[in-house]
Amino acid sequence: MVQNIITIDGPSGSGKGTVCQLLATKLGWHLLDSGALYRIIAYLAFEKNISLEDIDTLTDLALHLDVRFISNGSGVDALFNGVNISDKLRTEKVASAASQIAILQPVRDALLARQKEFAKSPGLIADGRDMGTVVFPDAPVKIFLDATAKERAQRRFKQLQVKGFDVKIANILSEIKARDHRDRHRTVAPLVPATNALVIDSTALSIGEVVNQVLDFARLKIEV
Repeated sequence: MVQNIITIDGPSGSGKGTVCQLLATKLGWHLLDSGALYRIIAYLAFEKNISLEDIDTLTDLALHLDVRFISNGSGVDALFNGVNISDKLRTEKVASAASQIAILQPVRDALLARQKEFAKSPGLIADGRDMGTVVFPDAPVKIFLDATAKERAQRRFKQLQVKGFDVKIANILSEIKARDHRDRHRTVAPLVPATNALVIDSTALSIGEVVNQVLDFARLKIEV
């Protein structure tokens, strides 16, 4: 397996996506947005009227995902079967369903090998919730990026407003808190920092400051 792997785990809205995109662009490495894999399955479930309790069908979707992630300069595009469906994955409805799907062990097992395939030379930036604890436990550089629920709700509110969604910050905060509870307390791969991860609280930090902290830490472990 490729040894140049930086995993960045953390809750929704902590800034993982932007930080990972900037790092992948700066280093010229590949990018894995693992959360988007679950959101794609959730999106397909809604599109195909598949129940979130239909584990067999959801697992089959996970086994046959044709997905690539490409930096667009200001973010990350998710291409499913060659089609950019990024905007369809960013609704709170899809995000909430993805969190429910993520607790299903058969789906997680189906996606595990697929996620490992993203680790290619010259390196990989892996964005998720269990990248450093489950998917790439031997990664030399592990980051856990966090922020207060209030700050994350404000960030998500601004992102969705820019995209034209009619949203209320109170609803977003409620969704984030519910998702946090599910993710942090699930029995399957709960959202926790890896034992050897650098924990960064991004609440009062700029994206640039976070990127610099990650790079400073990475230079202690690998050549970047």
